[in-house]
Amino acid sequence: MRFTANLALALTLGLRAAADVLPGLPTVPYTTTGGTLSSNFFKRIIVDEQFADAVDDKGETLIPPTLLSFAETFSEDLASVLNLSIPVTTGTAAEQGSIFLTLDEDASKFKDAAGRETSEGYALNVTIDGVRITAASPLGAWWGTRSVLQQMVLGDGAVELGYGVDSPGWGTRGMMLDIARHYFPPSFLIEMCAYMSFFKQNTFQLHLSDNLYNNVAIYSRERQLSLYAAFRLLSDDPALAGLNKRANESYTREVFDDVQAKCAARGVTILPEIEAPGAGDLAVEGESGAEQRFETVECVEPRDDPGHAGYLGGFPAVVSDEDGEALVGEYTRFVDSMNDYITSTSGKKVRIWGTFSPSSGGDVNKSVSIQHWANFEANPLFDFVNNGYAVLNSGDYIYTVGKWSEWYGHELSLDFIFHGSLDGTAFAPNVFDRENATNNAARDSPALLGHIAPQWNDFGPNATTVTEAYQGRDGLPALADKQWGGEVAEEAYGGLFGKLQPAAPGQNLDRRISSVGATIVEPI
Repeated sequence: MRFTANLALALTLGLRAAADVLPGLPTVPYTTTGGTLSSNFFKRIIVDEQFADAVDDKGETLIPPTLLSFAETFSEDLASVLNLSIPVTTGTAAEQGSIFLTLDEDASKFKDAAGRETSEGYALNVTIDGVRITAASPLGAWWGTRSVLQQMVLGDGAVELGYGVDSPGWGTRGMMLDIARHYFPPSFLIEMCAYMSFFKQNTFQLHLSDNLYNNVAIYSRERQLSLYAAFRLLSDDPALAGLNKRANESYTREVFDDVQAKCAARGVTILPEIEAPGAGDLAVEGESGAEQRFETVECVEPRDDPGHAGYLGGFPAVVSDEDGEALVGEYTRFVDSMNDYITSTSGKKVRIWGTFSPSSGGDVNKSVSIQHWANFEANPLFDFVNNGYAVLNSGDYIYTVGKWSEWYGHELSLDFIFHGSLDGTAFAPNVFDRENATNNAARDSPALLGHIAPQWNDFGPNATTVTEAYQGRDGLPALADKQWGGEVAEEAYGGLFGKLQPAAPGQNLDRRISSVGATIVEPI
């Protein structure tokens, strides 16, 4: 899928591309032809008028932006990052001094790691006349604009002449944030989407409901009822009264729609996760006089539970959580019932955390995808991939936990990202086990959906500031490179990160304050 490249030499800030790859995060397969094109040469962004209103209908988002919309966001980014004023127009062909965005109706040119067509691929061609991005879909064109913007930043406004075809190895690439046990304002979520998008991650999974750990073996009823718990979606539907008890730390439908729309505008899909039936304290609290176990809500048919129907609209998927081993049969029935209900009423898909193997009774319908998280719970290759399930890798080897954890760090491990395979080479989404390679899927396995790195808040709202969740800052671009299938080397990463990270548009997660002048403090 990719050209070979040797990036072992350190990339200083002034060093330019090798002949067959452009340095970036992710790297871009590319053949240089000699020379550069200055950003001052560009006069307009031209969107092919026959595709201006086209959208990517093969992705997970339900609100895909048009090609024209992506172009307008690109223009705004050029202004904010490089102070370039390049207006957007539509037309039938490229012009000298233009960045031309168009689509290729032959999607067979763009393949993922399994050799399947992907709508996220694009071709980049830079000549002395201008830049042409030809993509499989508007989303693919958007990723092409990220490459162009990164090259302008790295090249101090210049782009290498040449050509290349680029596409992601896997369709799901991103992060997960536990916003159930720690509230994050909508603006923070939107900024995180912008940061992720610059490095071509396309999925932000939001863990919307949960409670602090409930040790049912020793906790009294009073202690269980006092545990911090939250359901972050706020509805005025009477059927859901009592479910949300933290109105000031919640998202109304309008607010959550706005988050989804602004993230989608940058190619990032919000994947909402509703935790059920495990960790069900909130559902119990929401039912006056309920006598269920607190840790696990009694399984009910979805059609009898208005709470489920009330939150399905607008979601691309619903993720279910694990249950106790003694109730694996009930858990499987619950998942299958939810799957039948959701797919028949909304056409959406269901994903569950991969805790119970089919052999232990967790033989859910194979249309349900599995989000693998722990090798001590199930073997993702032998239990799921080899049994016909699609699997998303979220292995706990790269878990992070806010503030502190006995088992996990609070920053993404660069050592794991660059040496996470058994042989010491870089991590890839097919790597489930860094100690036993026979437990890893083939890189080109069609069962692999991709990779999401979770950040949990196991100890509740204990952060000094919400920006503590931005502690994945330094590792996220490196991880994004590996999730895409990029080839950036550890030796090159520091230089690339140092130039690209401050330039990520649409966010100010570092909370930088621009100075109005060179003098910060005037001596008295």
